[in-house]
Amino acid sequence: MGTGLTVVKCGGTAEVQAEAVCAGVARLVREGRPVVLVHGGSAMVTELAGRLGVPLAELVSPDGTVSRRTDPATLEVVTLALAGKAKPALLLELARLAVPAVGLTGLDAGLLRARRKKALRAVVDGRTVVVRDDRSGRLTSVATPLLRTLLAEGTVPVLSPPALAEDGLPVNVNADRVAATVAAALGAARLVLLTGAPGVLADSSDPASVRAEYQVHDGRDPAVGGGMTVKLTAAREALEAGVEDVRIADGRFAATVADALDGRGGTRILGAGRLVAERR
Repeated sequence: MGTGLTVVKCGGTAEVQAEAVCAGVARLVREGRPVVLVHGGSAMVTELAGRLGVPLAELVSPDGTVSRRTDPATLEVVTLALAGKAKPALLLELARLAVPAVGLTGLDAGLLRARRKKALRAVVDGRTVVVRDDRSGRLTSVATPLLRTLLAEGTVPVLSPPALAEDGLPVNVNADRVAATVAAALGAARLVLLTGAPGVLADSSDPASVRAEYQVHDGRDPAVGGGMTVKLTAAREALEAGVEDVRIADGRFAATVADALDGRGGTRILGAGRLVAERR
């Protein structure tokens, strides 16, 4: 099943156009190419939290990585937003395009397993503190039989957090890393992370400075910030697990989505040593 499989991550920012992403997925399905669609929903989480009066916060790790603070109330909002709003919107658009799809979270059939992060180090007002009540986790495994069965039947799995932790309770996990882990577990040929930018930029203030290729390293690149940092981490993890073609690309337009899904456009992410080898 891995041959020709594309895993697509639909970014959750307001800039990413679900219609463009679904149109790209539909084209692959019409061509007989299997697809798994993974999604987040950060914009919908923020909107729903505001309506429900749930305050949202971020955690900044000592190395500068920013993540969502997931206390129990926030986890409830995340689950409601992803499973109750973001996912149905994608399923409705795919149905309009005559694409058979099934919506899943990591809790369904224990698809996504994670280890809860019981103690997180965060910088608050210049001091490093330990946060112990966060309900976020790190993925440990993907149960592939259900996904393989759906793909064999020509159905698109539409998958999102949360995941199931070792204590039997849900935890929030990063959707980019979900996509990378799913791609690795299924032996996907391609992982495409669609976001609200043209790709990895050489100059964050210049959208035209998109890099055709970007070589990832183990350390954090100080020239890359914001949500791109975790995307590069996910990309590196996918490459290390054997996914051949990993791209970060523009999810705002039908043409850029189509290019990325065809292995063109956006930024192709390369592992350590790959760039030199390919140019010899």
